[in-house]
Amino acid sequence: MALRPDNALTPDDKRARAQAAQEDVLLREVDEAVRQDQYADAAQRYGKPIIAAVVLLLVAFGGYLFWDSRQDAAREADSEKFIAALDSVEQGNLSSGDQALAPVIAEGGPGSKAAAQLLKGGIAMEQGKAAEAAAIFDSVAADTSAPQAMRDLATIRAVTARYDTLKPADVVARLKPLATPGNAWFGPAGELVAMAYLDQGNQAEAGALFAAIARSDDTPDSLKVRARQMAGLLGVDAIDDVDTVINQPAPGAE
Repeated sequence: MALRPDNALTPDDKRARAQAAQEDVLLREVDEAVRQDQYADAAQRYGKPIIAAVVLLLVAFGGYLFWDSRQDAAREADSEKFIAALDSVEQGNLSSGDQALAPVIAEGGPGSKAAAQLLKGGIAMEQGKAAEAAAIFDSVAADTSAPQAMRDLATIRAVTARYDTLKPADVVARLKPLATPGNAWFGPAGELVAMAYLDQGNQAEAGALFAAIARSDDTPDSLKVRARQMAGLLGVDAIDDVDTVINQPAPGAE
């Protein structure tokens, strides 16, 4: 049915329409008031906790930034002290270098401390203090907070420092986990294990290990040459590429 135009509405129709419009406006106002009350109630109930949480988040983030900047500053300070100690050692001032490492060992982070201890152990070795050096290396190897690569290096250095007093079986037992192809320390650890095999009279195992070291792409050239020579003396051919071998420097020529 078609709607009647406004000029065709009766007075009662017009009053009904006006009343409906007023009721609609009233309902809108009531609904808006209820919404405002709900928002106010939510703000009153949750506003403070939310603000507190935001403040805590900002404080925590600010604390992290402060901590991170302090960590960077500490690492930089450790690095400067370590380099100063290394410079002293390179100049032959072993005692000065050793003293310069003390604050890094006492206050440095795990990585800086381990590096400083390794250098301190090296200084002790240069001074002929093998037992002291071995004890320092052992402490790094046992430090679970130190980087694993440094702990493994410390293990190798500890065995090197006391090699003459260890039984060959003990050398093999301690270093064999590192003396495997693919390990970062395969070359130096493998060389010590191979030497221990020789001390045991196990030439076959020693020759095979020397050959594996010589063939490893990760082995330094100087060690590669030594290992190839030892393998050859033991009757194991470790030469795969003659041209490459010819171009390699002799031990001590680097």
